[in-house]
Amino acid sequence: MHSSTFKVQKISLLKLWPIASLALFVLLFVTTTGCGVYSFADVSIPDSIKTVRVNFIENRAPYVNPQLSPQLTDHLKQKIVNQTRLTQTNSDNAHYDINGTVTDFSVSTSGISNSGTNNRQQASMNRLTVAVHITVRNTLNNQVQEYDVSRSFEFSAGLSFQAAQTQLLDEIVRNMTDDIFTRIFSNW
Repeated sequence: MHSSTFKVQKISLLKLWPIASLALFVLLFVTTTGCGVYSFADVSIPDSIKTVRVNFIENRAPYVNPQLSPQLTDHLKQKIVNQTRLTQTNSDNAHYDINGTVTDFSVSTSGISNSGTNNRQQASMNRLTVAVHITVRNTLNNQVQEYDVSRSFEFSAGLSFQAAQTQLLDEIVRNMTDDIFTRIFSNW
């Protein structure tokens, strides 16, 4: 039988540093360059798109909450600036021209309970439904895409509609802004 002897060679970390650095550089280069599309955190924007104009989101719902449109518009602008490389502009020749309209802001009953000695049914939960229609015009290739974004928000039937709106407004604006942003920039 042969006895094999293996030599174990210690490799200094300093000798590996150039190789590790090169591997890290290549990995970063490959993941940050692509086929002409900017992509970060599921955001997909062609390289040719540099500017965006977000127009005031009009409220044409049957019931108008006067705070919804200005807050939704401002939050969408902020989210685009903070999470994309696009530059905001008020110019008519922005590469992306975004328009929006609140089309629904309505309440319906979402839960019923029996109450009282005569076992009478009454609303226990209500649902506020908010819908926004978004139009994105790409001025570079004259393409228009349209999206409808809708979300429901539950609240106790014991709250008045005005109290529910006040309580839910921040959540409505935050969630609708996220949904609109995702719909425009993630192509889902």
